[in-house]
Amino acid sequence: MPHTQTTSNLDTRLQGQRVVVLGGSSGIGFAVAQQALAVGAQVVIVSSNSRRLQEAIQRLGGPVKGYTLDLNDERAIEHFFGALGAFDHLVFTAGDRLRLGPLADTDLQQARKAFDLRYWAALAAAKYGARQIREGGSIVLTTGIAGLRPQHGWVLGASVCGAIESLTRALAVELAPVRVNAVSPGLIRTDLWQDMSEEQRQAMYTKASQALPVGKVGEADDVAAAYLFLMRGAFSTGQTFVIDGGAVLV
Repeated sequence: MPHTQTTSNLDTRLQGQRVVVLGGSSGIGFAVAQQALAVGAQVVIVSSNSRRLQEAIQRLGGPVKGYTLDLNDERAIEHFFGALGAFDHLVFTAGDRLRLGPLADTDLQQARKAFDLRYWAALAAAKYGARQIREGGSIVLTTGIAGLRPQHGWVLGASVCGAIESLTRALAVELAPVRVNAVSPGLIRTDLWQDMSEEQRQAMYTKASQALPVGKVGEADDVAAAYLFLMRGAFSTGQTFVIDGGAVLV
């Protein structure tokens, strides 16, 4: 008879394991760090913003360490992982503000920069971080549903998301037996939308809530649970886990 994992076994699987969250000082990354700590993991959070990093460490409490790191600097990433030592799971949630707009108005020089943090930094993190991941460990990247269902003005965002999904599958083959998966969020209430006015944000959230099958906009905690699921699950690799409230259906 095949062995079946019980809920309690899954709840304790991350206990004592070392989880590294790049982009862990805010938004989804912070929520992942919180939930990992809650199940007994040892958490390392990384951010390019030292002030935000210290605030996050204070808010998290528990066995958490924080490091400031420029994720656009390959050599800095290599040095960071070389000094960090062995760990179990790498989570990449780092991202800058979204660049939206019609193709005709797109500045291609700025467009290239959008790939620096969301794609090239993720690739560098996988390249140097994988060397330190213990047996049974994993990498979880972050994409978005723009790659599945782009809207007008989302040419750049959809391109980045599609690249991350392809990267996830390729890394799952390249880095095996390290498992590599990705989480693809829909509209989530985070600081990603901080460049919008409060009125614009609330109007966007209200409109989305009315359209989504679940009747509400997602929260960071909703998405963070998917990262923990993929870290725990020993039989999932090369997959993109969509958490969007049913957005791709409507």
